[in-house]
Amino acid sequence: MPAVLTVDSRSGVPIYLQIVEQVKRSVALGVLQAGEQLPTVKQLALDLTVNPNTVARAYRDLERDSVIETAPGRGSFVRADGALDSARSSAADVARDVIALALREAKAVGLSRSDVRDLIDASLDRWFPEER
Repeated sequence: MPAVLTVDSRSGVPIYLQIVEQVKRSVALGVLQAGEQLPTVKQLALDLTVNPNTVARAYRDLERDSVIETAPGRGSFVRADGALDSARSSAADVARDVIALALREAKAVGLSRSDVRDLIDASLDRWFPEER
């Protein structure tokens, strides 16, 4: 697996969700290709120094979301059928989660709805200037 996964236990985001988001992002960006094998639960748990149950939960969620498929005795693979649709959906899921986190942070630091809207509009203009 060419993608290097990392986790941050201090981020406030559960570790299994960090794994799910990073795999989805890797699929969406084409870093992980259809049919590519993921590390075993045990290997990824060792690499990330996390409990194997955490990785197993992430893999179950990815399988439920049709991003990967698991073949007993063979391992877990990026789904070949519908991988492009899954990738697009996964990219939207990742973006939605990141936006929700940013909005929670903005609210926590006391920004008003209108302040947040101004910040979002400015960011949209910066990152999507062609769509003004």
